[in-house]
Amino acid sequence: MDVDGTSERMAAYLRDHHDKVVGRWSELVVAGARGRTSREEVRRELEDLYALIVRVLSGADEHAAGELTATLDELSRGRARDGFSPSETAIGVFSLKEAVYELVADSADLAPEFYSLSRMVDDLGLRTFEAYSSAREQIIADQSAAMLELSTPVVRLWDGIIAVPLVGTLDSARTQLVMEKLLDTLVATGADHAVIDITGVPTVDTEVAQHLLKTVSAARLLGAECTISGIRPQVAQTIVSLGIEFGDIATKATLADALALALRQAGLKVVPA
Repeated sequence: MDVDGTSERMAAYLRDHHDKVVGRWSELVVAGARGRTSREEVRRELEDLYALIVRVLSGADEHAAGELTATLDELSRGRARDGFSPSETAIGVFSLKEAVYELVADSADLAPEFYSLSRMVDDLGLRTFEAYSSAREQIIADQSAAMLELSTPVVRLWDGIIAVPLVGTLDSARTQLVMEKLLDTLVATGADHAVIDITGVPTVDTEVAQHLLKTVSAARLLGAECTISGIRPQVAQTIVSLGIEFGDIATKATLADALALALRQAGLKVVPA
């Protein structure tokens, strides 16, 4: 920011009233956080910000602006990770104006200085919101990826037999993940039979069927046969009404039936002990 005499005078005023301003600023932030952080922690964070703001306003340190931005970004990311709301995060910056205004309200000669600080705090508040939003978007993306990974496990049912139990909607992105994990597991284990269980898939339409067929075709290219299990009566009726054809792909009502079929194809049979 451009530093003029007004900014320098504001910096001097903030230095002279350090304890009062930081103390009141901390009270406002703690009240806005609603018990989500301690007064000591807030005071420590605001002390660092306050010192950087004074350095920027004084114009004596060309590196202060970069340090202030970096500190503010890290604080915003921390608030996002800890589950603070955007307003709770913004209070941490904007309440500085209230803390200072309470001291200068009766001093008309300090109006230009306060205006200079107010513009700076507004800019910092916008920076805080941008950093917070970016951090929240990254957190949501990471959580979505983790949930997608957990919702698509590949399990070993028997020697040479693996299963992919699917739960939820099967869209293009998830189909790609299913295919990648299935193929990687087939190569890693040397399995020659895979069971794709769709018991947890709420609906099977033409798009879902196409996704399943692509997955089966990819597995066959590696020399593995696939069985689709979990065909409930309602799903069977939907498949017939839509005219969906699975061709020569084996389908079974339950995962147990699919495992029994895979064992027979492998020349094995489970008998009572």
